[in-house]
Amino acid sequence: MLRVYPVILEVVRELRPLIAQIERRDADLTRQLRRCAASVALNTAEGMYSRGKNRQARYHSALGSAREALACLEVAEALGYLPAVEVGLVQKLNRVMGTLVRLVGA
Repeated sequence: MLRVYPVILEVVRELRPLIAQIERRDADLTRQLRRCAASVALNTAEGMYSRGKNRQARYHSALGSAREALACLEVAEALGYLPAVEVGLVQKLNRVMGTLVRLVGA
């Protein structure tokens, strides 16, 4: 298992209260955030047990979804749905993205 996978699950757990806050204001953004957060975990898990180009494709999808999750948080903050997103959560997302970038060789 990748060492970053538990970090991904931590991020998903930390998103739960933020998702609840966003949901009160914007159901569409909430669905988007929920889907991309789950996609990071699911594509990473699938990639860990894939081979060759399929592995790289799963990690690449996970990377895109991680960036999308961060963008959802940034948009929610910009729209006033959330206060400033905690630095620790952003750092964890950046760590996940950094690992995935190295795995896809981008």
